[in-house]
Amino acid sequence: MQFKPAGDSALVIIFGDRIDEGINKKVHAVASAIEKSSPDWLIEVVPTYTSIYVYYDPLKLSYQEALDAIKPFLSVEPKEEKPRIVEIPTAYGGEFGPDIEFVAQYNGLTIDDVIEIHSKPLYRVYMLGFTPGFAYLGGMDERIATPRLKKPRLKVPAGSVGIAGKQTGIYPIESPGGWRLIGRTPLRLFTPEKDPPTLLQPGDYVKFVPISEEEFWELHGGEQK
Repeated sequence: MQFKPAGDSALVIIFGDRIDEGINKKVHAVASAIEKSSPDWLIEVVPTYTSIYVYYDPLKLSYQEALDAIKPFLSVEPKEEKPRIVEIPTAYGGEFGPDIEFVAQYNGLTIDDVIEIHSKPLYRVYMLGFTPGFAYLGGMDERIATPRLKKPRLKVPAGSVGIAGKQTGIYPIESPGGWRLIGRTPLRLFTPEKDPPTLLQPGDYVKFVPISEEEFWELHGGEQK
């Protein structure tokens, strides 16, 4: 375990140097314990794959005092609880997944193979980042690993499911992006007026469920384009 300052109002706790479910569970257990303690100097707790950023008010305590304050929480261990599994209906290929043919060809597979391989696992939500509600998922089969686009798209539709290297993820809002798009979900992953505003939370598990184009528009609740 390592500790480092991050600017003049944050510190980072590093638990490991690899993507690992056990490490990530420890990260979220400690982050949750710090957050629930709600000291008056705490501004925000941000868990990542292998570390925690703790933002504090530098007018109330120093870096060393903040470090001393969080050390008692480092012994917290993850609780064995039944994880929440969120099913993500996904229309693969066509206008929803313009890169699925490339993913298939790059890996010497058929499009049906890509869909089957991608929709088979349970994916752990390791962290949220990049844009509000963007879930970084672990557990993708390396048989469909594909490099990201050399030139990112300026607009990726909300709900798009993509692959970048050995990772897969879902764009919660329309944004630029360079991941290879293989499908799209009609679900809203980010709703600002809700609490919490993100459908997926770190520690959840995601199951992609293939659906047809017709089912997509039925679930979407909007007119077919």
